[in-house]
Amino acid sequence: MAAPAIPNAFIWRRLHSFTGIWLVLFLISHLLTNSQAALYIGADGQGFIDSVQSIHHLPYLQAIEIVLLAVPFAVHIAYGLHRLFMAEPNSAPSDGSKPALGEYPRNRAFTWMRLTSWLLLVGVIAHVVHMRFVEYPWHVERDGQQYYMTVLNVDSGLYTLSERLGVELFDTKRIDAERAPVVGGKKPVAEASESFRLLEGPEAQVFSETKLHELRDEQDRQEQARWVEALHREPINDRQVIVVAKDFGTASLLIVRETFKSPFMVALYSLFVLVACYHGFNGLWTFLITWGITLTERSQRLALWLSTGLMVLVSFLGLAAAIGTYWLNLRH
Repeated sequence: MAAPAIPNAFIWRRLHSFTGIWLVLFLISHLLTNSQAALYIGADGQGFIDSVQSIHHLPYLQAIEIVLLAVPFAVHIAYGLHRLFMAEPNSAPSDGSKPALGEYPRNRAFTWMRLTSWLLLVGVIAHVVHMRFVEYPWHVERDGQQYYMTVLNVDSGLYTLSERLGVELFDTKRIDAERAPVVGGKKPVAEASESFRLLEGPEAQVFSETKLHELRDEQDRQEQARWVEALHREPINDRQVIVVAKDFGTASLLIVRETFKSPFMVALYSLFVLVACYHGFNGLWTFLITWGITLTERSQRLALWLSTGLMVLVSFLGLAAAIGTYWLNLRH
């Protein structure tokens, strides 16, 4: 007799639960990285820069982001939306037409999970669009070095901070000055009297030192043109500058600092952190039950204390990044 087939709903619930715990691990890692922009007071966010650089240098980073982040997020959101439309929270007061069982903590938690799901759906999309597309640094190569650029609003602390971080600031006048034609260094020299062949065979060419300098000058002109084009990629006004950093981590730090200069963004990000941490660590508690790890009342009570403690700790890391990056650590 064949074994009964596993219901699709069972598989989807387990997959939803598993991807949820995977995203909790990402949340911990993400907020731990961000907190280093604020909690390393006096170190000018070096911990954040190092962490971001180590991630940015991972081989096949885009494939990793798709497989380990985008796909789990998509699966969790897809089935989560299905459950949102099917769920009927019963912890709110009722006129008698629906159950009202708000006196039970798990019923209230069920309701809060549904509310935070909607907030997270909007928050995650907005966060990814803002940090991955709107504010993402662009880059250009010059003299064999990759440079990363972004737009910043000028504030008094940016002058000294830029010196400590080793970044350059380009205002509109300095950008216009970069349009000056390239001077190719040494002038082309006369073709050598004694030529020699670089290759043997019918495709060999006579070496010309004049041609070598002409090609180098042309490469310099093209490189300068790409540099000027990169500086003009985003238009700026008199109160803005293009910051040019030698690594992705430093450019990202300055973008985070710029974001948290706004009290509105601090408040919005703080709300997002609290919502994400509640949703994630309440999900951790239910994950342990769903997968049969905590079956007794005592183990579930201990898991609740563990989940709550982790929620408080990780929330602190996220709030520290929002409040402390600019206002405590990198303001001057």
